[in-house]
Amino acid sequence: MRTALALVALAASSPAAAQFVSGPATVIDGDSLTVSGVEVRLWGVDAPEAKQTCDREGTAWPCGEVAAQQLRGLVGDNRVDCRGQGKDTYGRVLAVCSVRYDQLNKVMVEQGWATAFRKYTEAYVPEETRAKQARLGIWSSTFAQPEDFRAANQPTQLADAPDRPVLPGPRIQARTISAPSGCRIKGNHSRKGEWIYHMPGMPYYEQTRPEAMFCSEEEARRAGYRRSRAGRR
Repeated sequence: MRTALALVALAASSPAAAQFVSGPATVIDGDSLTVSGVEVRLWGVDAPEAKQTCDREGTAWPCGEVAAQQLRGLVGDNRVDCRGQGKDTYGRVLAVCSVRYDQLNKVMVEQGWATAFRKYTEAYVPEETRAKQARLGIWSSTFAQPEDFRAANQPTQLADAPDRPVLPGPRIQARTISAPSGCRIKGNHSRKGEWIYHMPGMPYYEQTRPEAMFCSEEEARRAGYRRSRAGRR
């Protein structure tokens, strides 16, 4: 009898052991799904968040929802086979998943519905480069990198990361929020260790909750912050 349960081959004594999950799947968003009841995060890729929008010639469109729809179309009613690469901080299995001969991670990036998650691997950079050059999917728009969107909207949430220590921020004292008049650059950081500054006029500037304010980009960089990648193509 065909089983709908996941096949799990994970040796507790061996952290390098692979975890295999196979079965019917339900898509959660553009880079995560449940496979036979096991929550899986597509390894090495980062899709727009479910509530994220992108900007196309001044008009916002629900690129997060569309990315999820694209993944849902790839999965359909087919069996999904996933090979785990470990777990993230939420306990989700990080995996490379396939439907028949199509690798979902790769297809989502090459069709422009997810970015290559360079923080953890450069495996999908070539696919991203081609999608970006062809202006496919979200690359036809201006958008915030998904990780920047998360940092701006959920500054205390842990990152989509494999099991690893949460890194502290730079060991530099940031200036306090009570900055002099005219200092409008917002510094924001999360427990994942990402320290990001947002310039006035950038996407998500208004809703970013500042944890430090700066008068110049140079000052922000000296304090250990990096410029937000929101709006870059």
